[in-house]
Amino acid sequence: MSIQHHPAKAVVAPAATAPPGLLARIRGRGLDPEYGVSALLLGLGILVLIQTTQISAATGERGPVGPKAFPTVIGVCLLVVAVLHALDVLRGGHGEAEAGEDIELGHPADWKTVGLLAAAFVANIALIEPLGWPLSGALLFWGGAFALGSRAPLRDVPIALAMAFGSYYVFAHLLGLYLPAGPLEGVI
Repeated sequence: MSIQHHPAKAVVAPAATAPPGLLARIRGRGLDPEYGVSALLLGLGILVLIQTTQISAATGERGPVGPKAFPTVIGVCLLVVAVLHALDVLRGGHGEAEAGEDIELGHPADWKTVGLLAAAFVANIALIEPLGWPLSGALLFWGGAFALGSRAPLRDVPIALAMAFGSYYVFAHLLGLYLPAGPLEGVI
């Protein structure tokens, strides 16, 4: 309520009220929109567990832990997080809006960075077969660092090569997964 002063008398006028937003209407019905996050996590957990049953036990099995172990753990963790989140919301917990964001929402997107990152990914997709993962991956890592504003592009070259060759070694030799080696086939 607001008070309007007139020389003769004070008149109380109703305050202007904005129509309630979607969140206010949902909360007015006793629902909290944050339950949607719980529902999404619950649905995703169920989907992961259902899809896990479709994995054949012979597909890539190596040792006592089969291919179903990791997706099963992820699915169960998603279900547990969904229930814990719903309980937190039920007890009055709410996420803080934009508290952890370190961005200026009023500034436009940096399309140059987005374009450079997209170009690095597209180059990786196009070059992974002819050059192999170690070289195309190095280009991807170097291109990502360059796009994100690295100030030492020459220093980034050996770091990118180490990351690409290291990840190739882990996936190809330790995990037994195929990654194309390109012209380095038989050398590494």
